[in-house]
Amino acid sequence: MGKIEMTYANAIKEAISEEMRRDQNVYMLGEDIGVYRGAFGVSGGMIDEFGPERIIDTPISETAFVGCAIGSAVAGMRPVVEIMFSDFMAVCWDMIINQAPKMRYMFGGKVSVPMVLRTASGGGTGAAAQHSQSLEAMLCHVPGLKVVIPSTPYDAKGLLKSAIRDNNPVMFLEQKLLYRTKGMVPEEEYTIPLGVADMKREGKDCTIVTYGRMVHMCLAAAEAVSKEGIQTEVIDLRTLLPMDKPSIIESVKKTKHLIVVHEAVKTGGLGGEIAASIAESEAFNYLDAPIKRLASEDVPVPFCPILEKGVLPDEIKIAQAIRDVLA
Repeated sequence: MGKIEMTYANAIKEAISEEMRRDQNVYMLGEDIGVYRGAFGVSGGMIDEFGPERIIDTPISETAFVGCAIGSAVAGMRPVVEIMFSDFMAVCWDMIINQAPKMRYMFGGKVSVPMVLRTASGGGTGAAAQHSQSLEAMLCHVPGLKVVIPSTPYDAKGLLKSAIRDNNPVMFLEQKLLYRTKGMVPEEEYTIPLGVADMKREGKDCTIVTYGRMVHMCLAAAEAVSKEGIQTEVIDLRTLLPMDKPSIIESVKKTKHLIVVHEAVKTGGLGGEIAASIAESEAFNYLDAPIKRLASEDVPVPFCPILEKGVLPDEIKIAQAIRDVLA
């Protein structure tokens, strides 16, 4: 199988383009995604291939165009919606929480809502408090949604193709600082099943469970402490809902230590859910130390780059957390 290097952003573009060529019911809509190429350049050139009937520039009304996508999905289309920043999900919260995930259940399975809602999340870009949040835990509280957050171009393309083909609403979160990162992607057709975690690094001393941009931070931290003789296992969840809890449990049973790392704030974050899952499982009896959560501080994300860096987790903080858990 041949491979080619591409950016995270181009991997996402390829996934959507391939699915649009494969299925005429797939289309894309969002603010400034046509000629302007989207806020992060993901859809560059797509309007030239597919035209304005399938690459639809919408008014600045998330409620309107997400609602439109839900209606078209129920009618048999497969919309891929782009919301510029994940913070703006709050504008159309009713559509995301009360409409899309509930319809299949409330209509007794007679309808499905096959749609993907893509959005850029996370901090590190100096975009301030209203454009830098990580809100994935709020989404994971809603039965009926699937929540995906890839960390590499390979994962982004394979997971997005699976999300587009899924018959349920899928929230697809793309952390902004990953768009220009590069990785190897197969030239041939491939998909990655939703709900399956990936072991990004094998180790025997400590398990780190993480996702998104923090995967790269955790791998860097694991490499740093390896010079001290510490072998850290890094589990990339990839899909947050449904979560691959068996993979986490098996890793913790092996390493007997667990750290959960995410960019979202600690209070109410996914780290608490993962820790509780271990506490309720057989893996709890294997632990040699308390579970540690490493997350952003419980404050709005600052605009000032120095303050923002202080608020977010980084490889230095993660490396120290590994040492602390094993002390």
